[in-house]
Amino acid sequence: MTTTISGSNGIVFPDLTSMQTGQQAVKAWVNFNGVGTVAIRAGYNVASITDTGTGNYTVNFTTAMPDANYAVGIGVAAGNGLGFSGQQNGNLDPNVAPAVGALALITSNSINGASVDFNFITAIVSR
Repeated sequence: MTTTISGSNGIVFPDLTSMQTGQQAVKAWVNFNGVGTVAIRAGYNVASITDTGTGNYTVNFTTAMPDANYAVGIGVAAGNGLGFSGQQNGNLDPNVAPAVGALALITSNSINGASVDFNFITAIVSR
């Protein structure tokens, strides 16, 4: 079902169900602290974050994806004097295939590739 606003352009917006299940939807997102005890600041459809080692995390979904063919955007920022300005890198872990229930991501120093825990890590999953 869609909602139509009458007007010269006849703008049509998807309803809530279509937004959550359609391909245009963000299926999950999270903002978390990756230093020390991992803590989720805010998120949607993320049950938990598992710290699997320095710079290695597993994002566990509350509701599984329909398949593992989703797209992921990852953002990383250092804070609290970590001294990594302009040297942050976040990627899907190339050694762990994305799964319907979780995805693995890694964070590192973009200069030397060393794994690093960062204060501000974000991920967004679309499908």
